[in-house]
Amino acid sequence: MMVARWTALPTLALISLLATACVNPNSGGGRPSPATSAAASAGAKRIGFFGFAKANSFSAATFAGIEEHARANGATAEFLDPNFDAQAQVRQLQDAVTAKRFDVFVVQANDGAAVVPAIRSAVQAGVTVVVHFTPVGTRYDTAQPQVDGTITLVDVPTLNGEGLGRLAVQACESKKLNPCEVGYLEGLKALPLDNARTQAAVGALEAAPNVRVKARLEGGYTQESGRKAMQDVLQREPGIDVVIGASQAILGAEAVAGGKEVMFIANGASRQTVKAVQEGRWFAAYYLPVKTLGAKAAELGLGRALGKQVPDTNIMTDVQPGTSMGTKDALAQVSGEYDE
Repeated sequence: MMVARWTALPTLALISLLATACVNPNSGGGRPSPATSAAASAGAKRIGFFGFAKANSFSAATFAGIEEHARANGATAEFLDPNFDAQAQVRQLQDAVTAKRFDVFVVQANDGAAVVPAIRSAVQAGVTVVVHFTPVGTRYDTAQPQVDGTITLVDVPTLNGEGLGRLAVQACESKKLNPCEVGYLEGLKALPLDNARTQAAVGALEAAPNVRVKARLEGGYTQESGRKAMQDVLQREPGIDVVIGASQAILGAEAVAGGKEVMFIANGASRQTVKAVQEGRWFAAYYLPVKTLGAKAAELGLGRALGKQVPDTNIMTDVQPGTSMGTKDALAQVSGEYDE
């Protein structure tokens, strides 16, 4: 999911849902078609999607939803690719404001603090800005806009962490374990967003009387990092009962666990993750409908740009209620909207 260079970005939004393995074939690659260019010249609303990277399957699925909604509503959409580079993304935003290229920005911030000045400039220039998935600003415990005039559609990191913790408690209760030993594979310790999520998850775990947090290691966002972290967990705590981590890390951890009866909690929403829960290999996953949320971002942005009243604050888990706490029952009718 991640590349090593991300660790150098202090507030980079490395979210467990990201996966760099493949590009969604339905995303269109982000290049405007001749029909798109014609529509733009005819006065159609223009959406600029400032995603994490085109090579990232989560971003590609998001753009597929944006592009689909735009086309259905007479608008155009273009993916501007910073390739995980926070400063490149800031320059893209600044250039787009100066050139007046778009009526709507949908922004997946690689660095939520770094983009604030550019987003503020966009709002002042009359661009409708939708903050998508990761908060823009320095707070990770709120969905409310941290830049005046923006619309948010985010997954609040602390709420995400609390959800992961509660799913692990459910796993412990399902086996009536007392005590129940839990390992938490946090994303990247250098990132404030990951630290906020980790603190929230550990808080939920420690509040449960029969749960013991026995291991906290950096699990990262790749299968390789997940394998290494799981090896360390099993060496230190061979009796571990539950392991939480990003879906990519859990794929690696599962391979290391072998025949041990470990219950896995994944932070991810790919088709592979959903299948693992449905098959009973993993206990649960924190699920978000990624392509649907891309379409929702386009809907909010175009609505505001066309003068409609839309809410300023929107939480992703409210878009498809009942599935974010993704146990086997909750995901029974879900297939996932992108591939790892």
